[in-house]
Amino acid sequence: MFSKSTEIGLRAVIYIAQKASEEKKLGLGEVSKAIDAPRSFTAKILQQLTVDNGIVSSARGPNGGFFISEKAKKSSVRKILDLLGENELLEKCVLGLKQCSEEKPCPMHSGYRSIKKDLIKLFETKTIQDLATELSSGETYINLRKK
Repeated sequence: MFSKSTEIGLRAVIYIAQKASEEKKLGLGEVSKAIDAPRSFTAKILQQLTVDNGIVSSARGPNGGFFISEKAKKSSVRKILDLLGENELLEKCVLGLKQCSEEKPCPMHSGYRSIKKDLIKLFETKTIQDLATELSSGETYINLRKK
């Protein structure tokens, strides 16, 4: 459903939210290995989500690494999708038509409308903290590599 960048970005954010804190930051190597993604690709994605955009924070130095503040953990999945350029997915026509609208619907429009509405609601209400908590409690699962 999402681009590879967004999939990796979401997995990285969930992993960092679950495992890191301001006192215990995670290094890039650990994050990329845990989410089974190339290190350089993970670095590029995390850079897009750094403190300038309000999701991931980072610190340099011997105790440096990545973490997500308590405030940022309250951010919605939609915010991450928007930062990683997936906002079009939720806004554009499912068939990619430029002219699709309520007045001139594509053949998929009426069927996809309610699905799209539900997806938008899910992404706007589900927070980073929700995902990390569900993962920690065992309610959900992500195939993360063992360290």
